[in-house]
Amino acid sequence: MTLEGPPSHAAAFRPRGMTTGPPWRPSRRWWPQLNRKPGAGGPWESAPPGALSPFTGRLRNANSVWLNGRPIDRDLAHILSRPVRIANDADCFALSEATDGAGRGARCVFGVIIGTGCGGGVVVDGRLLAGPNAIAGEWGHNPLPWPTDEERPGPDCYCGKRGCIETFVSGPGLAADHRRHTGLEHDPPSILAAAQAGDPDAGATLERHGRRLARALASVINVLDPDTIVLGGGLSNLPHLYEDLPGLIRPWLICDGMATQILPPLHGDSSGVRGAAWLWECDPAA
Repeated sequence: MTLEGPPSHAAAFRPRGMTTGPPWRPSRRWWPQLNRKPGAGGPWESAPPGALSPFTGRLRNANSVWLNGRPIDRDLAHILSRPVRIANDADCFALSEATDGAGRGARCVFGVIIGTGCGGGVVVDGRLLAGPNAIAGEWGHNPLPWPTDEERPGPDCYCGKRGCIETFVSGPGLAADHRRHTGLEHDPPSILAAAQAGDPDAGATLERHGRRLARALASVINVLDPDTIVLGGGLSNLPHLYEDLPGLIRPWLICDGMATQILPPLHGDSSGVRGAAWLWECDPAA
């Protein structure tokens, strides 16, 4: 079995004996050399979308649906002849940012992925939470909170439900909302550029997206009350979110203020794979 996509977003490699410092992130040209040397080097970590089911040992809930149902940890361990750890990409992102990123020093960090999909991970006291069902942080497949009449019942989601948070606040969700209101096919960067150029329709799309994201994050704060929320994924690059979200979130909180910080990632696009490399350090059995 092979994993398609940039290796820097799929796996991290820590040479044998190296327990500190940044992981080595192999470029595509290194994969043949790694595969020709089974058992050589150190452990391998992978951060796919979805998570391994504790009930079947196979991947589930991946928006890259072709991965679902595959025992990818066992497949990779067999191919590479190395120990392999697998964790959800959003979990790895959260672990990276909580360990030495934007959330460093915070007791409770909620790491958010808003890109192709919408995922999340929870780190408390430096420890990644998974839960007995391996779904801790999976906020993207809850219904959009406090929906308006226009938002009910919501778009279909690949998970089989309708109106999931992911269908509204992910990159494809943002583009689909713009299409529903304007009839135009634009990706998020194009929508942002149009809004910055003064297009009122694009500006309205970003405003709807911000209000929906705020309600979704407010529901997380009401339950988890994290010190820090770090935004990752492509839409974390929308510059207005960090200024607008606190004010949009506050009215939905069951408290009289908001101390939770909303921050961009310190490690950018590399944060998920960095978190994968921390999986060994955070596991007492390693």
